[in-house]
Amino acid sequence: MKIKWAEELRGNVHGLAESLGNLLVESFHYLALFAIGGITAWAAVVAFLGMVEKGHITVDDILLLFIYLELGAMVGIYFKTNHMPVRFLIYVAITALTRLLISDVSHHNRPDESIVYVCGAILLLALSILVVRFASSRFPSEASDSVNPRRRLQVARGGEEEA
Repeated sequence: MKIKWAEELRGNVHGLAESLGNLLVESFHYLALFAIGGITAWAAVVAFLGMVEKGHITVDDILLLFIYLELGAMVGIYFKTNHMPVRFLIYVAITALTRLLISDVSHHNRPDESIVYVCGAILLLALSILVVRFASSRFPSEASDSVNPRRRLQVARGGEEEA
């Protein structure tokens, strides 16, 4: 025999725990995103000031700034959509390997098998971008309201989507 008030209390406690858990997870999520974005911006500024202080800029330095730019764009996209585009991670890896390749060639000045390995890794990453883009166009993810919890909440409240 079920006691009705106990079942209602259990449901209320479960709803409260779920709401509190979602609040804590989303709060941590946003704090971590702001921290990562701030650290990325700070590192980019420090790197830029180091370049200015040095008096000249190398290709390595420019590629480092591109890495910071891509990381910042990734944080921004993740903040807006709650999706981490895998392609941005691959772009960061390609830029980092290109920076390693240029640094290796400019400092050691001797071609050896490490150049072939790094170029092969860059080629594999470029092919992986091709595969990811083909897969995302052939098998698109569902663009539903369940993807964005802020949009789902707004629709539930009867609001219109903002332009």
